[in-house]
Amino acid sequence: MALFNVRVYGILLDEKKRLLVSDEFIRGQFITKLPGGGLEIGEGTRDCLQREFKEETGLHVTVGEHLYTTDFFQISAFNLTDQIISIYYQVHPSSPLILDVKEKPFDFAPHQIADPQGESEVFRWINWEDILPDCMTLPIDRVVMELIRQREYL
Repeated sequence: MALFNVRVYGILLDEKKRLLVSDEFIRGQFITKLPGGGLEIGEGTRDCLQREFKEETGLHVTVGEHLYTTDFFQISAFNLTDQIISIYYQVHPSSPLILDVKEKPFDFAPHQIADPQGESEVFRWINWEDILPDCMTLPIDRVVMELIRQREYL
């Protein structure tokens, strides 16, 4: 049975105009994406994003401007019967940014990727000048990277 899978992601820029990204190991694949995740039944998109940020990063965020919603067909990378709808918002930290970040892409400890069916996640900053579509793995995120580059006031 085909389903819609609604995902909600946040664009977080720090004071140095760096973008927070999540490097993830999911079922044997290495993926760079924006922080966020799946909408749960009974949950609004902004509430989802606040919950996901807290769960993933430990940060409390305020959800700001809506930036983009998927406007093309995209099948899920993980379930070939699901269509993905992704919603993107700008987010702002509600408190000082205290976050464990890595310097290099996919900088996992060996135990984090030992199980090929496991999942792990680390965060890093991408400098403004390095924000390009190909810095993301997933097709919808690539569209959003192009939009971010076009909006210099973010």
